[in-house]
Amino acid sequence: MVSATAYAMSASDASFEKIEIERRDLGPNDVLIDIKYAGICHSDIHTARNEWKGTRYPVVPGHEIAGVVAEVGSDVTKHKVGDRVGVGCFVDSCGECDACKAGEEQYCFKGVVQTYNSKQPDGEITKGGYSTQVVVTEHFVLSIPDGLELDVAAPLLCAGITLYSPLQHWGAGPGKKVAIIGMGGLGHVGVKIASAMGAEVTVLSQSLSKQEDGTKFGADHYYATKDDQTFKDLRGHFDLIINTVSVNLDMDRYMSLLAINGSLVILGLPENPIEVKGFSLAANRRSLAGSMVGGIPQTQEMLDFCAEHKIGAEIETIAAKEIDQAYERVVASDVRYRFVIDAATFTD
Repeated sequence: MVSATAYAMSASDASFEKIEIERRDLGPNDVLIDIKYAGICHSDIHTARNEWKGTRYPVVPGHEIAGVVAEVGSDVTKHKVGDRVGVGCFVDSCGECDACKAGEEQYCFKGVVQTYNSKQPDGEITKGGYSTQVVVTEHFVLSIPDGLELDVAAPLLCAGITLYSPLQHWGAGPGKKVAIIGMGGLGHVGVKIASAMGAEVTVLSQSLSKQEDGTKFGADHYYATKDDQTFKDLRGHFDLIINTVSVNLDMDRYMSLLAINGSLVILGLPENPIEVKGFSLAANRRSLAGSMVGGIPQTQEMLDFCAEHKIGAEIETIAAKEIDQAYERVVASDVRYRFVIDAATFTD
């Protein structure tokens, strides 16, 4: 077994504390990774605080992992010692269902094994990237191109692919008018990616407080949604709207902004059911859809795309002892735009 130092929560109202965990022995298809950086995702907070229920304690969050290969199993061919690699939101799947065979492991019919708080085939519960090391099956380890620094690459393993996947699926590109709702940890990456794809990008945010950032990231337009005039001026305007916020919005108002055959895609997961009137769908033949992260092939494609276009997350690097404070700041929207933990501080 591989012993690693990790930061864990023992209960929903506890603080993070340093613990020692055991990683499985290296199998023939496994990769041992020395973690260098671990991003903080809002999903980590929901899980650590049991806000989505079903959290198994002690929980070690973290599914935005960037590091360097320390050791490989005897049958590993994709990676070698010293390679720069990443691990995203899941670390195993059945490999046999139609989704897995299509490279969309995130939709595995038998249930994908998430990077943390998920039961593995052997019954053990996965522990995530708030740790010094992790052992992952070769297939689920991504290569981080040289053009991407590890710290800004870490959030791409969740935030990046969460935006890249629907933007690609719904055809963001030249001639397409794309709106991003929210300019937070997800939204700012979406602006960068959609702009690099060649789309005409609009940010829809509560206020204009981040307009300068939006322009810097590639947005062509920026509107405040607290201004009723926004919904009048943009009625029937967009081919695609990506909603990155996790609060319940007046969905009918946003659906009215779609052009004929336009789609509104839900990424943020609000606490209450999403309500929309039938007429909002029927008018202009609009669609309301959802999306998760992408599969392994698409995630690698995303990393290569981001390296080519010099896209990384905007980050604030913190020490492990600052995780509790960082969680509070994320909830208060007091970060521009993602926290990344320096894994060297896990052993301090």
